[in-house]
Amino acid sequence: MIHYHGGRHSTQLVAVEIWKRRHAFVSFADPGQLPIASEVAQSFALDNGAFSVWKQGGAIDWNQYYGWVEEWMRHPGFDWAVIPDVIEGAEVENDELVAAWPLPPHVGVPVWHMHESIERLRRLCDCRQRVAIGSSGEYSMPGTARWWQRMAQAMEAICENGRPITKLHGLRMLRPSLYEHLPLASADSAGA
Repeated sequence: MIHYHGGRHSTQLVAVEIWKRRHAFVSFADPGQLPIASEVAQSFALDNGAFSVWKQGGAIDWNQYYGWVEEWMRHPGFDWAVIPDVIEGAEVENDELVAAWPLPPHVGVPVWHMHESIERLRRLCDCRQRVAIGSSGEYSMPGTARWWQRMAQAMEAICENGRPITKLHGLRMLRPSLYEHLPLASADSAGA
C-alpha cells in the first residue's frame, strides 16, 4: 500500500525530511510546498482542497484547480489528482463534478463519501481505475463503530474474494488501525 504523507510542514527542511523517498499528498488549499514534494518524493498526488473548505469555509475556483493539475500532471512524479467534490453535498452534485472533469479520466480520482449510497460507490468502482473513500456525515470520524459498520457494507458491495474491483484510496486513513484492516491501494494522512 502506498502511504501518501500530507503537508504543510513547518519548514522546508522538515518537508524534505518527511517526503524524501516517500509519497506526498499536496492540497490545492495550501500548494506552496509542492515544488519540494515534486523534487524529493518518490511520487505525489494532488488533493482538491475540499476538506479545508468543509472544515474552514470558503470556496474553491475549480477552473484554477484544473489548471494547477494540468500544470503538474506531466511531471514524472505525478500519480493522480482528486476530482472536485462537495464533502457533505448531494450525490447529484458530486456526480456533476465528476462529469465536468476536463482532464484525462486516468488523471482524476472521484470521491465516494460514506454518507452517499452504496449504489454510487459501486457505480464509481465500475467505471474508474481508482476511487477515493472519504469519511463524511454520520461517518465523519474514521475508526468509530458506526464508521466500521458502514465500511463493512461498502467492502461487501465492491469486493470479490476479498479484493476490491478497483483500486481504493483512503482519505485521512493513514493509521495502521485503519489501513491494516482494509484492502486499500493507498491512503493519506492529510487532515488526519
